[in-house]
Amino acid sequence: MALEFSSCVDSGLQLSKRIYYGKELRPPLAPATAPPQVEEQKMTKSSPAMDEYLPTAPMVYAVVPEPAIVDNPDVPSYQPYVHGRCVPPALVPLHMHGITMEIDTFLDTAFVTIAGTWRVHCIMSSKRCECRIALPMGEKGSLLGVEVEVNGRSYRTQLIGRDDIGRVEKVAKAQEGSFLRCQIYTFKIPKVEGGSFISVKANWSQKLVYEVDQYCLRVPFSFPSYVNPVGKKVSKREKILLNVNPCTATQILCKNASHPLKDMKRQGGKLCFSYEAEVVAWSNANFNFSYTLSSSDFFGGVLLQSPSLLDADERQMFCLYLYPGNKQTRKVFRKEVVFVIDTSGSMRGDPIENVKNALLESLSNLNPQDTFNIIAFSGEVRLFSQIMELATDESILKATEWAHTNLVASGVTNILLPMEQAIKLLAKSNSIPFIFLITDGSVENEREICSIVKGYVTNGDSVCPRICTFGIGLYCNHYFLQMLAQIGKGYYDAAFDSASIGSKMQRLFSSVSSVILADITLNSLEHLDSLELYPSNIPDLSYGSPLIVSGRCDGNFPDTIEISGTLADTSSFTINLKVQKAKDLPLNKVLARRQIDMLTSHAWLTQSKEIEEKVKNKGKQQKVAEMNIEKMLSLGTFGMGFGDLAATAANKVMEEPKAEVTDVLVKTAGKCCSRVIDKICYADLRSFLLFKVPTFIPYALLLYFLQFYKPSKKYRASASNANTGKEKTLAMIKPDGLLGNYTDEVKNVIINSGFIIFKEMILQLDEDRAASFYAEHSLKSFFPNLIKYMTSGPVLVMILEKENAVADWRALIGPTDSKKAKITHPHSIRALCGIDSGKNCVHGSDSPQSAQREISFFFQEESAGQAVIQHDEL
Repeated sequence: MALEFSSCVDSGLQLSKRIYYGKELRPPLAPATAPPQVEEQKMTKSSPAMDEYLPTAPMVYAVVPEPAIVDNPDVPSYQPYVHGRCVPPALVPLHMHGITMEIDTFLDTAFVTIAGTWRVHCIMSSKRCECRIALPMGEKGSLLGVEVEVNGRSYRTQLIGRDDIGRVEKVAKAQEGSFLRCQIYTFKIPKVEGGSFISVKANWSQKLVYEVDQYCLRVPFSFPSYVNPVGKKVSKREKILLNVNPCTATQILCKNASHPLKDMKRQGGKLCFSYEAEVVAWSNANFNFSYTLSSSDFFGGVLLQSPSLLDADERQMFCLYLYPGNKQTRKVFRKEVVFVIDTSGSMRGDPIENVKNALLESLSNLNPQDTFNIIAFSGEVRLFSQIMELATDESILKATEWAHTNLVASGVTNILLPMEQAIKLLAKSNSIPFIFLITDGSVENEREICSIVKGYVTNGDSVCPRICTFGIGLYCNHYFLQMLAQIGKGYYDAAFDSASIGSKMQRLFSSVSSVILADITLNSLEHLDSLELYPSNIPDLSYGSPLIVSGRCDGNFPDTIEISGTLADTSSFTINLKVQKAKDLPLNKVLARRQIDMLTSHAWLTQSKEIEEKVKNKGKQQKVAEMNIEKMLSLGTFGMGFGDLAATAANKVMEEPKAEVTDVLVKTAGKCCSRVIDKICYADLRSFLLFKVPTFIPYALLLYFLQFYKPSKKYRASASNANTGKEKTLAMIKPDGLLGNYTDEVKNVIINSGFIIFKEMILQLDEDRAASFYAEHSLKSFFPNLIKYMTSGPVLVMILEKENAVADWRALIGPTDSKKAKITHPHSIRALCGIDSGKNCVHGSDSPQSAQREISFFFQEESAGQAVIQHDEL
């Protein structure tokens, strides 16, 4: 796919020579004056040099199947008609007229937003074409959302779960969206007129790379010369805003920046930089920024945050981080390393060669006192040596010769035998033993492998081997590899194209192999009511990889957490980390990908429906309902998968990633901007794209990237009609809420959270009706006070409607005890206006059955003394 894309761009650049810019004006490529004669033809694979046409920054292309429509929309050249068609269509890069980029970093995660404008400068004004948008992302990039505007039409991403796809009628083919490479995503916009301007706003998350003692941020931002406008002078202004929040109190030292950033603000450990300039040509360099956290010794902290308002999990979130500091003189543990390498037939060609080169590079970086071994496996197991070998120059030379002879791709895949052999080689280790497993396939006994390995590493007879896993391509089970790494206190990484195998393998090895603190335990948490850690087995701390542990808990969280471990000189080490409230930090977004990957791995291993439901509940609040929209365009998905046994058995060589229908780009019919925004936001659309994950867990649902919007009353009324059939629940504002003038505030929260107020009425309960409503509590001691409270003033009862209305409303109002809510759920409704467990302001049905009964209790017979509003009649 990437090669074909590059070939299409090459054809588009040749085709753009037809465009006339005026006397003595030339585009950047200085095209010839004679237009090319394009015949109908099939693209063929070209040389690797064609990769130069892959996008290295956000780009927009005109999709041209008929070369005759290519011309300047402002100054027609009246060239002869060109016969034939381009098969596949040529891609003409559009001229860019503006670009801004905003980056926010937190811990090891960056959130990038890019907004730009492109003009369809190459299509006749009377003609239309499709336009393809390409978005390259940085390290482990996850596309979160896209907004496009062109000719008064608006497009936005809408999340549709896998289970809902069949219910959506107007979804285009999956070919509308795809990945060229694992971090370059493209999709099409239809029917764009020549001369139009296309505005694109895209946001994604990506990882900061930790190298030696510094964080490095790299964002694709290198624009080719042929996207610079030609002809009349166009102002070219670039703008970059960078906000750095390392979430620590340690001083930040900036090491390197690719663009001339201006220091705008430094406050509380946070930094703000900006760059804005009028340029002759758009940036031709990727945006790079690196910084170090100034400390000569171990340092860290703990961030604590209450759950968000719509979070189904009421437990607190926390994130613990520990850095090694930049004191490189601290002693490092001696290593004993076994490389377990898949040499099945599917590894033939570039994959096995790149793995071999990365292996030899890693061996050369071992210290003479370290030991190593190599196991090659397919249907059989081949060992470099029957014992662990010292990493001397002589033994590394022998290993190099052995690798060239034995690392040859052939045969099938069998992972269990080599893993057992590696563990036996390390059984009597007196240091830190490592197993590095590299594979591109999946096998049927993966759960058995996890169980057997878990038994080995927890038997207590020897030092637990650290297991690091590296997956290649789409056919291996990446969640199995993640689970195996979690069991072995190790790390996981993956490469989805051959070119990145070597660099990623070497980085994984170098980042985790310089261990300075091992056998880490967290103290001071034993008194919590509940505790869940991600990962559950805490990895070691090395110079190349800071320790980040997150989790959920319930109970009184301590003011400090004690971390203890063992240093390389076998002495004990203890450090106390201070806990701070993370009020303004989007901790849920920062931790989302890490936690969901780990939870999914556990769900795969245990086949636990309970864990599956836990993951589902984290995202229930953002599930999107069907809309009466004009059209949807598939954007597709890509990411980690659960392996392909058939492809592995057939020794199928890794392929480039392909998209699947899971996400859609929504085209709204309205031309009025406010009307478009109403339709998009009130239908609870979120600007998200999914990674390919199991059917029970839409990945991006867990990113909690909520953007609330309050629509007009007119649209709320029409939306009520459009959403019939959704779940309903009963909501009540009790006397203390109504008399305390909280009605408007509560209603605003309801509307802004995506609910429809289907019906509502104000009434005064008498003792008999209140006692009947709360009959289930009649034998409890608080019943008389409850009836007295509920009859002390009028109440407002409402029927709320949306998908998952019962659970969402219960999550929104918070715990029954308002005092507890003010601590654990400070943004909930009961924390806002409640007093205690008795006077808690609002009521909500606790189940769909209760909702049906309670709605019937109030709305089945509407007496003359009750003011009833039915919103779908407004």
